[in-house]
Amino acid sequence: MIKKAQIVYLTAIFVIFTYPILYSQQDKGSIVKGYKIGPKDLLEIAVYDLPELSQTVRVSDDGTISLPLVGKVAIEGLTIEEVEKKLGSLLEEKWLKKARVTVFIKEYQSNRVSVIGAVGKPGMYDLLGKATLLQMISLAGGLTDQASRELYIWREEKNGKQSNIAVNLEDLIINNNQELNIPILPNDVINIPIDPVIQIYVFGAVKTPGALEVKLSKKITLLQAIAQAGGPSEGASNSVVIKRKDKKTGKEIKINVNLKDIIKGKKPDIELKEGDVVYVPESIF
Repeated sequence: MIKKAQIVYLTAIFVIFTYPILYSQQDKGSIVKGYKIGPKDLLEIAVYDLPELSQTVRVSDDGTISLPLVGKVAIEGLTIEEVEKKLGSLLEEKWLKKARVTVFIKEYQSNRVSVIGAVGKPGMYDLLGKATLLQMISLAGGLTDQASRELYIWREEKNGKQSNIAVNLEDLIINNNQELNIPILPNDVINIPIDPVIQIYVFGAVKTPGALEVKLSKKITLLQAIAQAGGPSEGASNSVVIKRKDKKTGKEIKINVNLKDIIKGKKPDIELKEGDVVYVPESIF
């Protein structure tokens, strides 16, 4: 189980180490040069000696742009350098002897990844080259202490269907299972669900009575709750009462439990639910 302290520590490791790795191993300039332009990317195009052609255009859904003098030009799948050469050649055919064209990508829209849920900075992120799941989590500010045990990657396949990839965070982070650190593809949605915190109350003959905060996925049992409350105090009875509110009727249910039977294995330990009140009475003997 991922504990809060472990998540905070590992998040710090992600931010300090993983973020620089993403850009030190793959120089950002070289990544941009190799980027394949796609639909909805926003380009700034400058033409020297013909400033009236310099403008900002968005790549259409069919992968083309339209410019005065040259008309509609297909550029999807081309790099910046290839677009510059293509536009230059088209201008040289009719308008300029030696066309000098520069292209700058102002917005990356075709290769973007969404990171949502329990991260420091949820949002849309540009995918400029190859990136892994942990690298994208790092870019999004790392995990928060509300992160669930599993995350999900929603991915659109080539056949148009959507797949849902589940990744166990404990196995990935704690066990360092690098098979789960999968490559992220354009348009992936990384969803780290928020694991809500529930409260369990332990009162009576225990050393530290009060409320216990537990993640919903943790599934705390009666023995675990009593242990977290410091254990039974001297003179505590083995007859414990669990008070639980029925969600349908709203009425209170009392569950009488003998701790000795659970400890000896005669009876199964009881999984507690949100709002349960555990009362450990004093022994009358």
